[in-house]
Amino acid sequence: MKVHLTRRYMIAASHRLHNDKLSAADNREMYGKCNNPYGHGHNYAVEVTVGGELNQQTGMVCNLAELDECVRREVLERFDHQNLNTRPEFAEQVPTTENFAVVIYDILKREFRGTHLEKIRIEETANNSFEYCGPAKLP
Repeated sequence: MKVHLTRRYMIAASHRLHNDKLSAADNREMYGKCNNPYGHGHNYAVEVTVGGELNQQTGMVCNLAELDECVRREVLERFDHQNLNTRPEFAEQVPTTENFAVVIYDILKREFRGTHLEKIRIEETANNSFEYCGPAKLP
């Protein structure tokens, strides 16, 4: 029996969507108001979904305290109240929320040992949310 658990965490961060390889006009056309030179911020809701067999002794799929500690240490302390453009994780890529989901997934996949990481979902606004479930498996 496989069980999924989703925990929600809040991150306040800013970013500017801008690709140095594009012209100023192309950046404005591609990213619109999100290309504001001063950036803009979001109160992101980050959902971490893990899954696995139900532990018969504890009745849980994972230890919530261990998951919370890993997310606090590896994600919240790193990104909360930060300008994502200044983070080394985004030195080579535009800090879109899609890329942010991939970065968080990769960090937690590497650092959390409690159970299988299923996906990261980030709600950027009431209208925009993004999910990443890991690299596509080729047939």
